[in-house]
Amino acid sequence: MSNPAETDAAPGTIRTVGQWQVPALGAGTWALGGPWDFAGTPAGWGDVDDEVSIAAVRAAYEGGVRLFDTADAYGCGHAERVLGKALAPFRDDVVIATKVGLVFDEATRSGDGVDVSPAYLRRACEASLRRLGTDHIDLYQLHPGEVTADQAPGVVEVFDQLAGEGKIRSYGTSNDAADVIDVFAAGAGCVAVQQQLNVFGANEDALARCAAHDLAVLARSPLAMGFLSGKYHSLDQLAPGDVRQETPHWDYFTEAGMPRWQQRLAAVRDELCTGGRTLVQGALAYVWARSRRAVALGGIRTPEQAREQAGALGHGPLTSAQLARIDALVAAA
Repeated sequence: MSNPAETDAAPGTIRTVGQWQVPALGAGTWALGGPWDFAGTPAGWGDVDDEVSIAAVRAAYEGGVRLFDTADAYGCGHAERVLGKALAPFRDDVVIATKVGLVFDEATRSGDGVDVSPAYLRRACEASLRRLGTDHIDLYQLHPGEVTADQAPGVVEVFDQLAGEGKIRSYGTSNDAADVIDVFAAGAGCVAVQQQLNVFGANEDALARCAAHDLAVLARSPLAMGFLSGKYHSLDQLAPGDVRQETPHWDYFTEAGMPRWQQRLAAVRDELCTGGRTLVQGALAYVWARSRRAVALGGIRTPEQAREQAGALGHGPLTSAQLARIDALVAAA
């Protein structure tokens, strides 16, 4: 992997993730999976053009992004296939992170249920390797939040075996329950915990445990599912079947929630846009100021989005004073 210090990234935007030094901006690829459903509910972000998706991934790479996060369930395997094709020319220069544990069918583009049995994890790993077109996964992550701390040791055991076989390089968990994190952190190959972190809030227990266990923070939804772009003012702007209208985990795009989040965003907009930053770039800069361990996983669909996000690396993190003002403004709003 090329030295990230050779890029145009500003001070404070290099992170350690296991054996790698990477820029603090990663790329999330949930949206690249296209339409699919889980448990009978839409779970995608709408229709996609794979050529545009590939261009977006390569624009992110050209802008300095070196960590790309996906999951086998995104689009029921489709996002992994697209990402593998997009990264093929520079596979050895990037960190590929994917996730496992949700059950799905590629043919019907639908899924339901959780399986973390050793046999399933092994089959899923082999399938991800084929779809990604690689002989190893750099960072393999537990996906489902339903997995308990009692089940987690069995997952870690399989992940350690896969690492010993060279099929994965390291592992982590996207299930950010405190007791699950503690189980994973005891594993020799654990390097990261994926968790929600943005201007509107964070998982404080997960952040504390990452600090205690010296693990990287992979900050999902750093743009609050796109809400922090500032371009959404009505639910009518979302396409039918967009997961942001369906998920029970966020209320940014609900009739009751949207006005409250718009009020909070209005309160911090000017502070986020300091130093010539766009709103998106300011939101990413907040994440980097909030945690010096955080790699912000900005979701991308287009080259334009990827380039705007990559531009945040040149500005660097917000100052501690700006961070404090933004937190106070969000709380007051």
